[in-house]
Amino acid sequence: GFAPLSQNQAVRSSLKGAESEVSFADLDGKDVRVGIIRTRWNDVHVTNLVDGANRALKECKVSEDNIFETEVPGAFELPLAAKLLALSGTVDAIICAGVLIKGDTMHFEYICDAVSKGIMNVGIQTNVPVTFGVLTCLDEQQVIKRSTGDSNHGYDWGKTAVEMALLRGEAIGKGAIKGKGMGFASEGEEKEDEDDKKEGK
Repeated sequence: GFAPLSQNQAVRSSLKGAESEVSFADLDGKDVRVGIIRTRWNDVHVTNLVDGANRALKECKVSEDNIFETEVPGAFELPLAAKLLALSGTVDAIICAGVLIKGDTMHFEYICDAVSKGIMNVGIQTNVPVTFGVLTCLDEQQVIKRSTGDSNHGYDWGKTAVEMALLRGEAIGKGAIKGKGMGFASEGEEKEDEDDKKEGK
């Protein structure tokens, strides 16, 4: 069954998001293919977030050749673009990056709800992990705090994409990494790994 990473497997990220922090394992993404779909709306802020994601992917050893980037006009278009990319079979994980800032009408609430549900459904329907990389903020200052410096949420999204791609690979029997199991290995495989360690393999 699925088992969470133990404390000694987890390495705390040096970056803290605004009002949050997350830990990641030592991830090896050298064989992982990641698609980044970004919006042109709020371009400057989204560019900062994508830069953070790319920095994390590089740290996880994802090669530039395995990173695909494309763009759509706004956040509402992200779910469909993500589904088309997922169905293409060319990526192991997808990051949807965008920024939504509340205005004077209910438009913000409708778009946030539709986009979050749409992105979640793409992952569930296609079995390709899709990271929700859309900031939903009340003002631009909140966006700046979460898209720059050591609080760039894009960095965590990059790490999340690699982790979920590896999790998916192990779950479907593709690209599992010995000794770095995430809970899907059978008891026999786990015992085999332990025996190999004892024999110095």
